[in-house]
Amino acid sequence: MPLLIDQKVVADDHWVRVDDTEQLAQLGNNPAILAWELFSQQRDELLAADGELAVAIPNDLDVVELEPLLERLSVVAVDFPSFADGRAFSQARLLRRAGFKGQIRASGDVTWDRLRFMHRCGIDAMEIAEDRFTPEMLGAFGEISVNNQGAEDDPRPIYRQ
Repeated sequence: MPLLIDQKVVADDHWVRVDDTEQLAQLGNNPAILAWELFSQQRDELLAADGELAVAIPNDLDVVELEPLLERLSVVAVDFPSFADGRAFSQARLLRRAGFKGQIRASGDVTWDRLRFMHRCGIDAMEIAEDRFTPEMLGAFGEISVNNQGAEDDPRPIYRQ
């Protein structure tokens, strides 16, 4: 699955997605993006340990639950289960407003026509399905040259630009 980070294709992703305790036990010390349910179960142990923490959150999670953890998290993966469900845009924006400086990674239904909007909301990494990816997708970030509203990438409204 191709991964874009900061609008560039990245060949090596050292993060592994983990959904259950069996996978976690087999992983060893490799960096893992833990499913929210697993992260919640292991939370105290994870916070007590050293190292990077990453979590994949469902798109119906209130990100207020993450605010006490933001200093410790390196990656928060937000989910786009379908084109019609854009709650992850709001999650990303709220995480940035809360001061999260780590990577926000989009997964799921990541498509060309939403890449620019994901970036504007503060998402800086996008996992794209192999069958949807083309190198021309990188052009999506420059397709819109003028934005009326302020956003994470440029907080100034058009009359201040």
